[in-house]
Amino acid sequence: MPGRLPIAIFCFVIPCVLMAHDIPNDVTVQMFVKPAGQRLQVLVRVPLKGVRDVEFPKRGPGYLDLDRADAALRGAAKLRIGDDLDFYEGEARLPKPQVVETRVSLESDKSFGSYEEALAHVTGPRLRNETEIYWEQAILDVLLEYPIASDRSDFSVRSGMGRLGLRTVTVLRFLTPGGAVRAFEWSDDAGLVRLDPRWLQAAARFVELGFLHILDGTDHLLFLFCLVIPFRRFRALVPIVTSFTVAHSVTLIASAYNLGPDALWFPPLIETLIAMSIVYMALENIVGGASVERRWMITFGFGLVHGFGFSFALRQMLQFAGSHLLTSLLSFNVGVELGQLLVLAVVIPVLQGLFRYVIAERMGTIILSALVAHTGWHWLVERWERLAQFSFQWPEFTAAFWASAMGWMLVAAVLGGVGWLVRTAGFGAGWSRWKAGPQPERPPHEG
Repeated sequence: MPGRLPIAIFCFVIPCVLMAHDIPNDVTVQMFVKPAGQRLQVLVRVPLKGVRDVEFPKRGPGYLDLDRADAALRGAAKLRIGDDLDFYEGEARLPKPQVVETRVSLESDKSFGSYEEALAHVTGPRLRNETEIYWEQAILDVLLEYPIASDRSDFSVRSGMGRLGLRTVTVLRFLTPGGAVRAFEWSDDAGLVRLDPRWLQAAARFVELGFLHILDGTDHLLFLFCLVIPFRRFRALVPIVTSFTVAHSVTLIASAYNLGPDALWFPPLIETLIAMSIVYMALENIVGGASVERRWMITFGFGLVHGFGFSFALRQMLQFAGSHLLTSLLSFNVGVELGQLLVLAVVIPVLQGLFRYVIAERMGTIILSALVAHTGWHWLVERWERLAQFSFQWPEFTAAFWASAMGWMLVAAVLGGVGWLVRTAGFGAGWSRWKAGPQPERPPHEG
């Protein structure tokens, strides 16, 4: 019995401690960043419930004691905001900021709609101490200042405020000296965010994004795997992979410039068509109808669909492109191609070894393609059920609709012309001869 008493106390005390330091589920951080002269002004708004390990003075039934809260608020601003924000001027990290002002706001306060309103609010009158506000319902607004060499420098930020909640969304607006406003939004930790990236910095980031995306996209990898199974030589795969690259580049860039449909049913439609492309390619491998001349054209059509799929993943990241949208899109495509080359470099030798030493080529092709078709079919059914929940609505035939339609018809005409040239000018046969390699000379016919 005596041994059970400490256990009972432990079981009672620990939950109370954990409840006192509960981490909120969702936290939104709002931020304005403005370089001015030789200082960088940063306005930050966070819910006070996300600032843990700081004891705020209270009065009455738990209301925040605003007259005695200034020291605690400044400590919270330094501990949970200033220490978790690293700003860089060029490649040099700026020193820790000065906490200029702190204010407590009501949840209903709308002053962070613009930089001017937010600055006037944070430097303006405080809430009266008679205001009845529980600390969990209060908002902490902070004005920080960093010393900088010039407001024309390149600035970047690394935020550690993802720890304020189980899911933390940061909304940052950067005001350039020229008057432009760049908006950023990310969840939890986005790493180093360059607020005004140079073209080379934007290109490097999007090459990495494209490379990681293709390696993380299971459906794109299975489609690529289906392309590889019947053609396990780089020479034979060149026209096929090239057609896929050109096609998804067209729709990816078009979608980034808002030329694609923006209806709610469009993303699930594309996801369904991607699953359908996997099933089709796998079945074609099984029946044995694959040829280079036929497959590069089919791959081109499916590549247009996959390009829209890439655009959905890329849409949220285009905010980090700065003013280099086209450069970032092309760099993303480069990253995708590098990822595809890595996959091909791994998969081709494995398939060659499998078909040479383990199983006959035809039987292996059927088994592997059947497994892929089985997976793709399940995706197709699930995505079709999701798509069926949306009601299709015909677009309004406005001038904007016809302008977009004419643009797509022009693109289709150009692509059709390229395909016709490739097919009729002997390029298909040329590819066949090139992939087959040099042929031995035939002896002259003797009389």
